[in-house]
Amino acid sequence: MMIRRSDPMAEQRVSRWYFGGVASCGAACCTHPLDLIKVHLQTQQEVKLRMTGMAMHVVRSEGVLALYSGLSASLCRQMSYSLMRFAIYETVRDMLTSRNQGPMPFYQKVLLGAFGGLTGGFIGTPADMVNVRMQNDVKLPPALRRNYAHALDGLIRVWREEGVRKLFSGASMASSRGAMVTVGQLSCYDQAKQLVLGTGVMTDNVLTHFLASLIAGGCATFLCQPMDVVKTRLMNSKGEYRGVIHCLRDTSHLGPLAFYKGLVPAGIRLIPHTVLTFIFLEQLRKHFGICHRVT
Repeated sequence: MMIRRSDPMAEQRVSRWYFGGVASCGAACCTHPLDLIKVHLQTQQEVKLRMTGMAMHVVRSEGVLALYSGLSASLCRQMSYSLMRFAIYETVRDMLTSRNQGPMPFYQKVLLGAFGGLTGGFIGTPADMVNVRMQNDVKLPPALRRNYAHALDGLIRVWREEGVRKLFSGASMASSRGAMVTVGQLSCYDQAKQLVLGTGVMTDNVLTHFLASLIAGGCATFLCQPMDVVKTRLMNSKGEYRGVIHCLRDTSHLGPLAFYKGLVPAGIRLIPHTVLTFIFLEQLRKHFGICHRVT
């Protein structure tokens, strides 16, 4: 938010609808190796390697650049999933805030975040599935690798070789996870930022954005981890699961903690991603946002 004191009426800057997707892409470029390691940990049938061991295994086996395997699919996912959920949430929030002359109640933020996340999660499912496959490819024996050249190649090959329905494999879990992570990120970020600013101790600056996004990242990690594990297993499967219920039942046989497999790397990846996304988003809003005059 930027206010020009010289104007008789203050100017408030609001996000353009695509800023969320752009900010998420910037964050994804920084955190992609952590996301790749998280996928590798979640697709282990038995816990054999921890985070550091998995990272070293990937680097020793395929080289440092293997940590960025599937980056094109990750960016494609951000420009579908994240762009859609941010566009819905921020556009509706700004409209209601302007109409009500004040911030939305938290329950409305939660409902709006859930709706935006459901929609974005469904639309982003094809890119998400290709992203998971490309990241997991380096772990497979050469004979079993899919070897997608890039995200578009992966999408086209899945469509041709496995059909359109396979592109939306795990869509229910991806949508549910999208709802939970959007509530954790966007709704909790807005509320945390509102509470921090309400104390009067801090102003609307980078430190406030960092603190609020740190809280939001923790909430999002805890809320979405069980769904993230099931979604990853479904998308990476080669027909061994008949559906979501079958995958849930099979995962539950490994014990309740199996749903939180990779929680630490998920947090190490999602919290920095959340922090970077909102810092980038706030800077985009501050310098390139749409000016609205407010009294």
